[in-house]
Amino acid sequence: MDTDLSGRVALVTGSASGVGRGFALACADHGADVAVHYRSSDAEAAATAADVRDRGVDAATVQGDVTDPGSVDALFDSVEAELGAVDVLVNNVGAFAPQHWADIDFETWQTVLHTNVNGTYLCSKRALPAMREQGWGRIVNVGYAGSEQALVHPKNTPYFIAKTGVLMFTRMLAADTQDDGVTVNAVSPYVVDTSDAFPDAAPRGRWATVDDLAAALLFFLSDDAEYVSGENIEVDGGFLPEKL
Repeated sequence: MDTDLSGRVALVTGSASGVGRGFALACADHGADVAVHYRSSDAEAAATAADVRDRGVDAATVQGDVTDPGSVDALFDSVEAELGAVDVLVNNVGAFAPQHWADIDFETWQTVLHTNVNGTYLCSKRALPAMREQGWGRIVNVGYAGSEQALVHPKNTPYFIAKTGVLMFTRMLAADTQDDGVTVNAVSPYVVDTSDAFPDAAPRGRWATVDDLAAALLFFLSDDAEYVSGENIEVDGGFLPEKL
């Protein structure tokens, strides 16, 4: 797989820790300069940026709220000033609420929808003009396994609704950018081993690792995937939604 990101700038939202950090380091390992985005975890973001630089590429930390249009503009302005225009956008930020829907307060419901759907929309919209102008760009959105089947469950309901929306947006944007040199795809895990809570049983006897997800991400960023857009790779070990 030919994933050479030398000379490219990657912005990974929510990359101070967890899966986002893994994505940021994977991009750096393949030559990209990386913008490490955070909302409040400034120390963790600085540590991730230092690890990016240790790989021989440049890094910047950028703070912002991906649900706020003005904040998104400001964080992209910061990336462009420090590293250049964004070539690779990974929309990783996404809150979840593992409770029965009737027990979720409205503020939490709104937060889950805003971070997953509106954050993906706002960052993609801001990144696209530069990608279109240069005739090359990669957007990868983080979904959730089961969204292909419109997963229904009384727990974590706003998250499932939001991730189904992310998948719909991914495919719409892929169609809308098919003549622009831009691809838009999704990577959808079930449960990752960085999670704070786990179901009773793991597919194939283990949870997904960040490396499992990064492999799918790097495929979408590779030259081998130049003609692949609007696709969704479920990194789930064979998870079936009806087993929830």
